[in-house]
This record gives sequence, structure tokens and C-alpha cells, in this order.
Amino acid sequence: MKRILCTIAVFAVCLTACQEKPSEVQRLAEARKVPEWKAHPMLGYEVIREFPHDAEAFTQGVLVSQGQWIESTGGYGTTSIRRVEIESGKVLMKTHLPVEFFGEGAAEMDGKIYQLTWMSQQGFVYDAKTLQRVENFQYQGEGWGLTNDASSLIMSNGSDRLRYLDPKTFHVWRELSVSINGEPVNHLNELEFIEGEIFANVWHTDRIVRINPKDGNVIGVIDLSGIDAKEKRRDPEHVLNGIAYDPKTGEMFVTGKCWPKIYQIRLVPKK
Repeated sequence: MKRILCTIAVFAVCLTACQEKPSEVQRLAEARKVPEWKAHPMLGYEVIREFPHDAEAFTQGVLVSQGQWIESTGGYGTTSIRRVEIESGKVLMKTHLPVEFFGEGAAEMDGKIYQLTWMSQQGFVYDAKTLQRVENFQYQGEGWGLTNDASSLIMSNGSDRLRYLDPKTFHVWRELSVSINGEPVNHLNELEFIEGEIFANVWHTDRIVRINPKDGNVIGVIDLSGIDAKEKRRDPEHVLNGIAYDPKTGEMFVTGKCWPKIYQIRLVPKK
């Protein structure tokens, strides 16, 4: 992958002073503060904490929900959507799919969990609290990663194109081509919408690309080399594939398929 030459302008957020409620003004200022990592196109990482993770879980999507993990796992006969305790890794709730479905990415939106499947061209919708299945939906082609920007579902299919779906009708209303310096970025996998950007795992690499949702240009690359020593991986398919973000705290997490840990990381400029 070519070295990214573009830089990111960071805009200061101006808040109007309020004499009556200075603490509220300060809270809003902190909430709108632009993360430092947005100013750097090439990023590395520091591990802050490690959390236990089911080493049998073929992770296809993971997200923070109500202080817990929501995780979608794959495999024929092993696909599930599950709610997991963060500190212990204990599975608190789990819904299995029939053996003919191979689970893929998942996203939470408006009290519902949406889950893709790989080649069945069918997705499932669950109640976020109970994980009871409430609806099915159809789409064309393969399903890989899934996230949302608070108004649309955004899905990947292993190519360089992301599709935007209406969460009520599941109509594809937009396609976004992703590129670096004009060259397509293929194998986009698990997705997470973070601070106005789309983060995407690049399948079979230790890289995450940061995508501008307006034009599809890659505005940054995160190199996670070494975060999970490859000699620990029991299978070449046990690759990096999991990005979770808590917008309330700014905490970021990554994991992989059948990895024994979920890592909380801090993004730092790559030297």
C-alpha cells in the first residue's frame, strides 16, 4: 500500500461562553474536542488494557453496547449474535442462526442489532436488549462488515465499495468507492464509524484504513503489526477483524478471529 501523503486539517471547536452554567460549557467543549490522532495520517498504537475473549469465537463484528460487547461470530453451525461481559469475557446472552448461515458483521442502531451473513444474501434484525430475532432482510452479493452513521447502515462486501442501506427498507441508496491516491482498496472487511470517519479492517493484513465518508478517500492508515503475535494464531484465517469504539469515553478496541484477547488501544503517530 502506498504511503499516504495527505495530511488532515484539525479545526478548533468554538463554544459560546455561558456565565450561568460554566460547567455545562466545559462539558460540551470536552465532548466536541477533536481527537489528536485525526491530525496524523500514519498511526501506530499503544495497548492500554487487555480483556479476555472467547478463543473459539470466529469474530466477524464487535461493538460496545450498554457497557457490554455485542459480537457477531461466523462459521457454518457456529454463527451467533451474543452479548458479552467486558471484564470477564463471559457470554451473557446468545442467539444462534441455523447451520446454513455463516454470520458476518453487525451494527446497532435505534434499539436494534443488524447482522449480515456471508453468501446467503440475507441479514437478520434483533431486539438489542433481548437478542430475539424480529426481522429478516435481503441484499445482493456477499456480506462482510457492517456499521452505521446514525442514519444509514454501511456495509462492505470484500471489494473496494461500501454500500449505504436505509435501515427501514434496506434499499441501497448510495455506493462509495474507497481508494488511496486513486487506487482502489479491496478486501474491506469489518467496519466501525468513528468520529466522522469509517474505519475498515483490510482482510489478511494488520492494517485499518480510515475512510472519508464524503468521497471515499483513505485519509489515514493504522498499523497494528505485532498486536497479537502471529505464532499464537492457530489458523491463517485467524486474522485481525474487529473494531469497537465507545463514543462516550473515546475508548477504542480491536480483536481478531479466534483471538484470546480484546485490546484497548490508544492511537499514536507512527514514527
